[in-house]
Amino acid sequence: MSSTAQASDVNAAFAAERADQIQAAAARQADFDARVANGKLIPLGNGRFRVNDPGSWDNGEVLIQQQDGQILPQHGLDTSRGHVALYSSVPAWHQLGNVVPGGTTDVEDVLKLGGIDFDVARRPVEFRNSLNGPHRVLAEHFVTVREDTGAGLGVVGTKYEVLQNHDAFAFLQDLVDRHDVIWESAGAVRDGRRVFICMRLPHTVTIDAAGVADQIVPFIVALNSHDGSSLFHVVVTPWRPVCRNTERFALRDAVTRWGVRHTRNARDRIDEARRTLGLSVTYFDQFAAEEEALARTDLALAEFRRVVDDLWQPPADDTSTRAKNSHRRRTDELVDLYTTNAAQLGNTAYAAERALTEYADWKQVVRPTGSLRGNNLAARATAVLEGSNDDLKSRAHRRLLTLVRR
Repeated sequence: MSSTAQASDVNAAFAAERADQIQAAAARQADFDARVANGKLIPLGNGRFRVNDPGSWDNGEVLIQQQDGQILPQHGLDTSRGHVALYSSVPAWHQLGNVVPGGTTDVEDVLKLGGIDFDVARRPVEFRNSLNGPHRVLAEHFVTVREDTGAGLGVVGTKYEVLQNHDAFAFLQDLVDRHDVIWESAGAVRDGRRVFICMRLPHTVTIDAAGVADQIVPFIVALNSHDGSSLFHVVVTPWRPVCRNTERFALRDAVTRWGVRHTRNARDRIDEARRTLGLSVTYFDQFAAEEEALARTDLALAEFRRVVDDLWQPPADDTSTRAKNSHRRRTDELVDLYTTNAAQLGNTAYAAERALTEYADWKQVVRPTGSLRGNNLAARATAVLEGSNDDLKSRAHRRLLTLVRR
C-alpha cells in the first residue's frame, strides 16, 4: 500500500513539474514573440536574431533560438569539425562542449574532448601574377595550416615556429612541476586560430574570512595562437566563481602575464616564466592581503564617484553633448554596479573594485571584428582571456589602494 502511495506521489510530482515546464516554455515563447513584434529582435534567418535594444547589455548580439524556446548567444567556439571545440570540468553557460565532471588529468583525453587534437604545419605561400600564370612562391613567408581540416590560419615569417597544442599542455605541466594536474577547460576559437588551456592551482584565496568571505580560485591559462597574431601567453588569473570576472591585477611585486615568441627555444624558458609569473605562495599571500585591505576600507558613494572620474576624466565644458552623455551613462552604470555589489559586500573599496572589474569585463562597449563580428559575448569572453582590460583593472586597483589606511 505504501508503494502505491509513493508511486502516486511521484506521478503527481512529475505531472506538476511537467505542467510548470510547459507554462515556462509558453512564457518564453510569448516573450520572444513580443520582442520580435516590437523590433527588439531582428530576424536574420536560420533561427538567428540580432538584438536591437540600445542600452541593453546584449545590444548588437546575435542570438539563436533553441528548440525549447530558449534564446542563447552565439558562443564563438570553433566548429570546424561539425561539433563545438570545448572541454570543461563544469557545464558552461551555453550548455555546449564535452563536460567531464570534476575534470581529468589525461592530456590526450582533453586534447580530443576539447577538439584541439590537431597539429599545425607551415606551408609555402604560393601565388600567380596572372589568372593563368605559373605558380610562384613568396620568399620568406609561410601559411600555417591545420593538418586535420586543411584550413589556412595565418601568414608567418621564417623565424616563426609552430607551438603545437600538445606542447602547450606540456609547458604548463613543466611550469608547475606536476604531471597530475586537473585540467579545468580547453578549446579553440576563431576556427582554431586561437587555443586556450586552463588548469587550477592548489591555492584558494579567501578575502575577509570573518566578513564577506569571498573566495577567489587561482588558475593558470595558456593562450596559444596559430596565425602569427600574438605571442604564446601564460596568465595567472584568480577567477571568481560567483561572477566569472577575472582579477588579473599587476600587483606591486608580481607580474601575472608572461609571453614568448613562437621560436625554437620557447619550451626551454620554463624557469623564466616561473619567475616572471610569481608562481609561489608569496604571490597569493600578497594578493589576499591587498584585497583584504580593500574589504576593510569604507568607501562612500561620493568617493566612488571621484575614483570613477580619476579613471575616466570628465569631459570639459566645451566638449560635445554626445561625449558628456556617454560619460554620464558610464558613471550611472558604474554607480548601479557599485550599489549592487555594496549590498552584498558593504560600502567598501572591495565592492568598488568588484564593480569596476565587472564593468571592464562585461559592460564596457566592445566592437567585435573579423570572425567575432556580431558576436558581442564571444568578443567579451575573448577580451577577458586575452587581458584586453588588464591595464584599466590594474589602475583601478592601485587607485583604490591609495584609500587604504595603513
